[in-house]
Amino acid sequence: MSFVSLPREAAWQHRGARSGFEVVFFTGTNGGCLIQGCTTAVEDRTPWIVEYAIQVDGAGATRSARISGRSAAGSSATVLEADGAGHWLVDGENAPRLDGCLDVDLESSAMTNALPVRRLRLAVAAHAAAPAAYVRAVGLAAGRLEQTYLRTPGEAALQSYDYTAPAFDFECRLIYDQSGLVLEYPGIAVRTA
Repeated sequence: MSFVSLPREAAWQHRGARSGFEVVFFTGTNGGCLIQGCTTAVEDRTPWIVEYAIQVDGAGATRSARISGRSAAGSSATVLEADGAGHWLVDGENAPRLDGCLDVDLESSAMTNALPVRRLRLAVAAHAAAPAAYVRAVGLAAGRLEQTYLRTPGEAALQSYDYTAPAFDFECRLIYDQSGLVLEYPGIAVRTA
């Protein structure tokens, strides 16, 4: 199954768990894609901002993520680098806790749920584990997030996936457009552009 090309830009309004906005720009690079975005939000009365630049390769695996953030706790930055085969460096140090992860997932971002969906290209009724290098919004700590995607029958040109993240006791149905970007992320965000 294939997706249409990514748009030049996209945006989401965050609502439910937090209120805020995310804007993302996509640029093709040597068979891969550079994804640059920014999220500003208020969550549990704490305002924060996260800016990111994520490079994915032609197979859809994350190769790097440069992330900076600011909250009342101060400013922070982190750099994740991956070899495309599931091995990671976090700020230049080996991170064996992330072994086997092919995607980065930013707590601050609705867009990053597109990375495993676009990479896996699941057929209807197929499912896959997609553990991710998960980066928190405040402080930018990086850890491992176990998650799964099950493709369910969609409507018209839309795709839907049952998503689970057991560490957060979270599950929902995510709706994606033809380019593989999430349109509806229940309790988190809705695509606006």
